[in-house]
Amino acid sequence: MIIKPMVRNNICINSHPEGCFVSTREQIKLSKALAIPGDGAAAEPPKLALVVGCSGGYGLSSRIAAGFGYGAATVGVSLEKAPDKKPGTPGFYNNLVFDRDAKSAGLFSRTINGDAFSDETKAETAKALKEIATQAGVPAKIDLLVYSLASPVRTDPKTGVQYKSALKPIGPAFSGKTLSMMDGTFGIATADPATDDEIASTIKVMGGEDWELWVEAMDKEGLLSPQTRIVAYTYIGPEHSWPIYKNGTIGKAKEDLERACRDINKNYADRGKICRAWVSVNKALVTRASAVIPIIPLYVSCLFKVMKERGLHEGCIEQILRLYRDRLYAAGSADPAKVPVDEAGRIRLDDWEMRDDIQKAVLEKMEAVTDGNVFDETDLAGFKHDFLEVHGFDVEGVDYDADVDVGAYQDS
Repeated sequence: MIIKPMVRNNICINSHPEGCFVSTREQIKLSKALAIPGDGAAAEPPKLALVVGCSGGYGLSSRIAAGFGYGAATVGVSLEKAPDKKPGTPGFYNNLVFDRDAKSAGLFSRTINGDAFSDETKAETAKALKEIATQAGVPAKIDLLVYSLASPVRTDPKTGVQYKSALKPIGPAFSGKTLSMMDGTFGIATADPATDDEIASTIKVMGGEDWELWVEAMDKEGLLSPQTRIVAYTYIGPEHSWPIYKNGTIGKAKEDLERACRDINKNYADRGKICRAWVSVNKALVTRASAVIPIIPLYVSCLFKVMKERGLHEGCIEQILRLYRDRLYAAGSADPAKVPVDEAGRIRLDDWEMRDDIQKAVLEKMEAVTDGNVFDETDLAGFKHDFLEVHGFDVEGVDYDADVDVGAYQDS
């Protein structure tokens, strides 16, 4: 079949397998070139890594950098749909090419396709980690545990109750200018205030509870050690996005993520079970979901324009390589207390984004942009490219007029 992007209301509902393969391999190439262990009293690079939410965005980049940058054996967890008569999800292809290329490179990997929220998947993952460690000839102790799960729905494994997250403000209703990524037209996005149940449900889905359950499950299986480093990802963003993000339902969930980080350190690090857990505040990037968050397409398009002009722009893989190279495994990082953090104990990879000069220039562009100058004042083209690339489209070197045999892209 000929596969073209199907985008509805800034949501892409299909994927291109060859485009996903090429895009993932470009990250692998960058990882091999740029992931250099820190010098001088640096923490030992990971030998065994677990990435929960491994199939796209920061999770995929985290696994690529650990495996192809540092040579770690990796186990990844995600829930993806394989191709049938239609293409599979982008993450299916990303996982597939990762495992294929890892095998070709002599790296050990295993991908678990399952509900990461379930006890069964956690048990299956623990078994896989022990098997992969034996195959790789490394201790069955996780050196690096990355939690990068993004899901709109979670079933609590203890109660069986299903929760759905909501992207809503807390308090006043929200209304703000937004931008259509596909055609560059402006509109006004609105959102009603969240109910108490919606706030609680969003925290259950996107907060820190499942992160804690993963750490607990790995500890019960004897997979944690004083060398285990644990990290989860979050975003804060500029103040003008806070009504819909930081001060909204997602923000409450992210607060719970930070609460979980403190509790993990109290319950495990203080007893010598793990080295340390951190929350890493990352830069705004284009994901499968970000195009539908009010304000974000306009803000990110202006941000990309400014940061690219100043040579500061990073994609997912560059961010994660910097996280490993300059934070978790930097010089002096053998002592976890010397990993650079802010006053709240968070790793800040959004430091370039949140520079005063960057934010000032972005705000000026957001105020100046109009229908007539949107493609000059913003990097809407870059936003659109990144959005399509996440789904395997608009990838350089891929012939999108070629017939694709969907059945050829299956687990080997």
